[in-house]
Amino acid sequence: MAARKENSTYTSNEKYIVECDLTYAVNKIGGRWKILIISKLEKGKMRFGELKKEFPYITERMLTLQLRALEQDGLVKRTVYAEVPPRVEYELTEMAAAFGPIFQQLSEWGGKHRKLFN
Repeated sequence: MAARKENSTYTSNEKYIVECDLTYAVNKIGGRWKILIISKLEKGKMRFGELKKEFPYITERMLTLQLRALEQDGLVKRTVYAEVPPRVEYELTEMAAAFGPIFQQLSEWGGKHRKLFN
């Protein structure tokens, strides 16, 4: 991933925002696909192609970028096996697995409130 400019507004804002624990957590799982990817990986290891089949509307590039970001943030572990063709598996780290109960509560909250406003 390309490094951000140290003096950019985004970098300055990011440094300030992550001082709040809640914002830090949301920043790690923020993005259109990260929560969905984490929820799929809760069931166990998956290969890239399996994840792509789970999300037919995501481009391969976006899936790759999201997996890289999750790996960089310590939420996903990527294992490459020395085989021909190479086999790559993704799995949650312990830190990401801890999101399980939180995601369950958030899902219940979303289900309840979505019905009220739709």
